[in-house]
Amino acid sequence: MNAMQLRDDLELKLDDSGLLPAVAQDAESGEVLMVAWMDREALARTIETRRATYWSRSRQQYWVKGETSGHTQDVVSVKLDCDADTVLLLVRQSGPACHTGAHSCFFTELGRDDLHE
Repeated sequence: MNAMQLRDDLELKLDDSGLLPAVAQDAESGEVLMVAWMDREALARTIETRRATYWSRSRQQYWVKGETSGHTQDVVSVKLDCDADTVLLLVRQSGPACHTGAHSCFFTELGRDDLHE
C-alpha cells in the first residue's frame, strides 16, 4: 500500500526546520488539549489514518498520539489557519492528553504575580 501525500500545490508556511505547530482541540468541549509539531508527512499521515501523528523534535521521529500510552486522539477534522502556518486538529481524546497525566497540557495559569519590572 502506498502512503498518501499532500498535494504539491498545497502551500504550507513551514518554519526553518520544515515544521508547523499543530493545536489539538477537543471536538466536543472546544478545550485546547496540547500543541505539537507536524511536517508535511505527519500531516498527510494524520489525514489518511485519522489518528493524530506528530513529529518529535527531540527524538527526530514520527509518533502517533497514544501509541505507547493508549491515550489516543481520533481526528474528527483538520483545518489550516488563514496564513497556512498552523494546523488545528479537532479530536476525540481518549484519556489524558498531557504526558503529565493531566487532561490538557494547559493547566498552569499565569497572573499579575508572575510579572516584574
